[in-house]
Amino acid sequence: MSRFDVHRLLTAGAVFAALVAGPESPFTQAQGQNPDPSAPEAPQTRPHEVKQGFQPTPEEVGDALMVHQRYQAALETYGKVTPASSSLENKMGIAYQMMFSTAEAERCYKAALKLDPKNAHALNNLGSLYFSLKQFSDAEHMYRRALKLEPGSAILQMNLGTDLVAEHRYDEGWQHYQAALTIDPHALESTSTIQIGNPGRAMDRGAVNYYMARGCVSAGLMDRAVEHLRKALMQGFTTAGKLEADNEFAALRDNPAFRSLLAAQRNP
Repeated sequence: MSRFDVHRLLTAGAVFAALVAGPESPFTQAQGQNPDPSAPEAPQTRPHEVKQGFQPTPEEVGDALMVHQRYQAALETYGKVTPASSSLENKMGIAYQMMFSTAEAERCYKAALKLDPKNAHALNNLGSLYFSLKQFSDAEHMYRRALKLEPGSAILQMNLGTDLVAEHRYDEGWQHYQAALTIDPHALESTSTIQIGNPGRAMDRGAVNYYMARGCVSAGLMDRAVEHLRKALMQGFTTAGKLEADNEFAALRDNPAFRSLLAAQRNP
């Protein structure tokens, strides 16, 4: 099964995170995943050692184009591959999604699942697509199906948690954030570079930021927690007074950035 995922670009945890996260990518290691230090080092090939006459397959060429964000060119190259596999359809779905062609992305993800109903990556990416369209119930269904196949995926837990928060099911969402951190204590370390998907109203986005901040505190990422709280305040989900009294953020009370944030809110 291919290890190319997009979710956390679109969700917060993937979330966009984003939204997507999880298993290893064939092009780059997925966010939040650390290499196995006990694994043998891969043999290194120097440029002059490459065999003359080597010709990459069309799929390998498409993969390289994806790395360089040349999505249209990648799609044209992938189109030369026959027969199409579930992995290939998933990659094509990602390319369409990155170009905001949602209908084509959905078609490809569904084609991937028709070829392999147990493709957890296609399920995750289809969930991220539904989340971006604010179809939160459909996104939840995809994430739960994917988690049944890969229950140890921290990113899937993060994505489902974010979706539930967007549905105002805050306690359930927080449980999945905690599950993600139990699986991978570093699951939130990439969130500062991830855009949180738009779940609707600004206050709903504030809720996602608030719970992301709680997760960051649990993971010891204090500066990142403050940034999420700054957004939660701007989006009207909470107030400086509530944050100061909130025991979930007791560990931040002596943090200079947190104190400065609260002071700025009281004295705009």
